[in-house]
Amino acid sequence: MVSQVTPAVVNVSVITRAPMEDNPLFRDPFFRRFFNLPDRPQRQEQATGSGVIVDAARGFILTNNHVIKDAEQIIVTLKDRRQFPAKLIGTDPGTDIAVLQISAPGLSALRIGDSDGLQVGDYVLAIGNPFGIGQTVTSGIISALGRSGLSVEGYEDFIQTDASINPGNSGGALVNLRGELIGINTAIIGPAGGNVGIGFAVPSAMARAVMAQIVRYGEVRRGRLGIEMADVTPEVQRKLRLPSLDGALIAKVDPGSPAERAGLREGDVVTALNGRTVRGFTDLRARLGLTAVGDEVEMSIVREGGERRIRTRIAAPQASGNGEAQAVARLPGLRVVEIEPGSPLAQRLRGGGLVVAAVDPGSRALQAGFRPGDIIYAVNRQRVQSLAEFQAVLSAAERGYAVSLLRGDFSVTIIIR
Repeated sequence: MVSQVTPAVVNVSVITRAPMEDNPLFRDPFFRRFFNLPDRPQRQEQATGSGVIVDAARGFILTNNHVIKDAEQIIVTLKDRRQFPAKLIGTDPGTDIAVLQISAPGLSALRIGDSDGLQVGDYVLAIGNPFGIGQTVTSGIISALGRSGLSVEGYEDFIQTDASINPGNSGGALVNLRGELIGINTAIIGPAGGNVGIGFAVPSAMARAVMAQIVRYGEVRRGRLGIEMADVTPEVQRKLRLPSLDGALIAKVDPGSPAERAGLREGDVVTALNGRTVRGFTDLRARLGLTAVGDEVEMSIVREGGERRIRTRIAAPQASGNGEAQAVARLPGLRVVEIEPGSPLAQRLRGGGLVVAAVDPGSRALQAGFRPGDIIYAVNRQRVQSLAEFQAVLSAAERGYAVSLLRGDFSVTIIIR
């Protein structure tokens, strides 16, 4: 089985650029102009990770977003040592998944298995390129399912395993004993980043859903239901006479939202989504976040001691924008819309801002980490409330800039050099 699986696991080499250390005087624009010095020099840096071929005919490879972030060049090395340049099809920082594509003959691909059917104690193999030393296979079991709260941005529903996962394994394969891909290795917990038997993988069901949207749109287009959620506490369990702490408590329903139109109310507890038990708030959030706009979902809820089912459709996110999307000159591939004054979004921000309307596939903006729906409100800690202000601050930045934005319930900072 191992000999059939390993040809589909590849090494991913990434070349980035970083500023070189120098005398602080050389960072001063006046000093550079006076002595006719070039801009601050940069050096090339190379990092390695892993990837998994999942479509041999089209050359699609699953890997981690953090493996290829800020890449200027991506090289894929197969097990037979053939090397090919890779094209970045798209990324999703929320799940830490990226999709690459290579054009090569004679590729092997892994079949994507059913991660929803996994159980704690199942035997698994982790395959990747730890520390860049070459392909390695380790074995272990599934230690836990549905892990979250690991300080990894976005939608968390990790498989935990004790199979050895080390730096460089990121983006590699977690497979079952049938040789099927059931996870993309992504994170470890340990001193100095070393393995202590606690590794995490993105479930294959999540990776497959993300890949489908990236291949189709170049991005993940998340919809909106219009609810705020929380975990079920022991007090809520007692009060509502719930059999367990599973489920997600609806803390707020947005007026006019799909959730309100479907009949959801504050205080409802969602116990299942499309027939599958909801373990908690992060579980429901992750699964809703991977549901395509326009798809219908069925929720099983508990209300006032009784159980009922509610159907609703995922709607497109509210743009709350004013006018047509406009390009950002300093960030090729990024198009934004100014937030309409007085809108609920403007009130939430206590001022204006910009909504990212579109990010072109393969663009610098995509590689930097921008996503449609992001809400930009500051650059280098300076508030921006219009496209003109945004452009002006970007143009004045000498050594790169930090863009502050809201992405769903998260505050995110994107660093651009």
